[in-house]
Amino acid sequence: MPRHTTFRPFLGLTIGDPAGIGPEIVAKAVTQEEVRAACRLLIIGEAEIMRRAIRLCRLDLLVRSIASPAEVTADPGYLEVLDLKNIDTANCPPGVLAPHCGRAAVEYLNKAIDLAIARELDGVVTGPLNKEAMALAGFKYDGQTELFAERTGTKEYAMLLVVGRMRVLHVSTHTSLRTVCDKVKQARVLTVIRLAHQVLCDLGSRKKRIGVAGLNPHAGESGRFGREEIEEIMPAIEAARAEGIRVGGPFPPDTLFHRLKLGEFDAVVAMYHDQGHVPLKLIGFHRGVNVTVGLPIIRTSVDHGTAFDIAGTGTANPRSLVEAILLATKFAHRRRKTPRALDV
Repeated sequence: MPRHTTFRPFLGLTIGDPAGIGPEIVAKAVTQEEVRAACRLLIIGEAEIMRRAIRLCRLDLLVRSIASPAEVTADPGYLEVLDLKNIDTANCPPGVLAPHCGRAAVEYLNKAIDLAIARELDGVVTGPLNKEAMALAGFKYDGQTELFAERTGTKEYAMLLVVGRMRVLHVSTHTSLRTVCDKVKQARVLTVIRLAHQVLCDLGSRKKRIGVAGLNPHAGESGRFGREEIEEIMPAIEAARAEGIRVGGPFPPDTLFHRLKLGEFDAVVAMYHDQGHVPLKLIGFHRGVNVTVGLPIIRTSVDHGTAFDIAGTGTANPRSLVEAILLATKFAHRRRKTPRALDV
C-alpha cells in the first residue's frame, strides 16, 4: 500500500528589486521553521545577490544555483536559486535606485508568472519592487498587480490586503485622489464585490459577510456630501445581493474598519488605496500581505516597499514575507481541494 504523503506546495519566490531589502528578507524568511514545514520554495533572482544578502544577515546558508524548478531538493541547508544571471552584483549596491535593477526585478516576475502558468509552480510570492526603478527601465506599470494582470491576460482583478482575519479589497489603487471618483462606477464596484465573495470562498469562510465602504464622509449622508453612494455604490450592492452575495453598505468608512476588526464582516470593499491601507497597516504593519485576486494563478506579496534607506544593513523585518508565503500555501491547499476555486 502506498505511503500517504502530505502535500507541500511548490512556490516561486522572487527577490524583488536586487538593490532593496527583498534579497535580505527572502534569506531570512526561508530559514523560518514554519515556512520550511509549509512549502517548498524556488528562489527566482540572482545567485550572487542572494549570497551577499546571506552575508549581510549573517545566516548559515549556502546558495545553490539551479537551471530549472525540477532541480529543487528542498534541502534546509541550501537556498536554491533559479539564477537568471541578469545583473552584475558589483553594479548593484544596496539602497541605490537604478534602472537596471528595476529591469532585473521585472524579469524575475515574468519568469515566475510563466512558470506558474505552465503549472510548474503552485503559486508565486513576490518581494518588493521599486516603481520608480521599474519606470526608469521603461516599464509603465503602476505596480506588480497590473503587471500580473497583463501577463496573465486578466481583465477583472483587484488588490486584496490581508492582516490576519481582516481582508480589504480595493475598487481603485494606484491612482491620484483627483481620479478616484471617476473609478467608482457601478460595474467596477460590483466586480470587486464578486471578487471579495470568491476569495472568501477560496479561504474557506463560512459566513462570507462583506461590508462596502462609502466614498465620501459619512457615506455621503444621503447625497449631502456626494452622490456616488446613491448613483454607483448602492446599485452595485443591490445587484450583488440579487446574486445571493451577503453584502451590506455603503457604510461610513470611519466606522466600517472598526466593525471589521470586531468580526462583524469577513471582508471589506474599500473605494481607494489609502482608505483600505491605512487602517490595516496601523493594525498590523509588519504582518500585511498583498494578494492579487482574479488571476488564474496564485500571487501573494509583501505589503511594503524596497526600503532603500535600510537596504544593506541586514535589519529588515521578514514577517510580511513570511505571512505572504503562508497565505500562498493556504491558497494552494484550497486549490488542490477545489481545482478551479481561484480561477475567477
